[in-house]
Amino acid sequence: MTNHQDKELFRLKARLCKTFADPTRLMIINVLRSGEKTVGQIQSALGLLQPVASRHLALLRERGVVKARRNGTNVIYSLSDPKIIAACDMMHNILLSQMAKDKDAAERLITASSQK
Repeated sequence: MTNHQDKELFRLKARLCKTFADPTRLMIINVLRSGEKTVGQIQSALGLLQPVASRHLALLRERGVVKARRNGTNVIYSLSDPKIIAACDMMHNILLSQMAKDKDAAERLITASSQK
């Protein structure tokens, strides 16, 4: 049986996973993999409106995925931990592997149905 501390840890893990469950936030993380960026640079790179970019960055900051520092009037964002890139790359590779398996399965079904 799972104790209370384990349940809380799993709850926090799920919360972090939900942070990554939005395509816009994943694209922001991808933009930040090359280094620090201002909100303007992020919104420009992704074609986002400033309020949309700011809202997602605020959530990423609240969840500890990105960190922010002020430079004059600019807020500059960066990833809080390089392991975030490794985690996103791992998920990307898993997705590609799953897609390849699904493609293989689809091709086998098409071949089998065409032979009938």
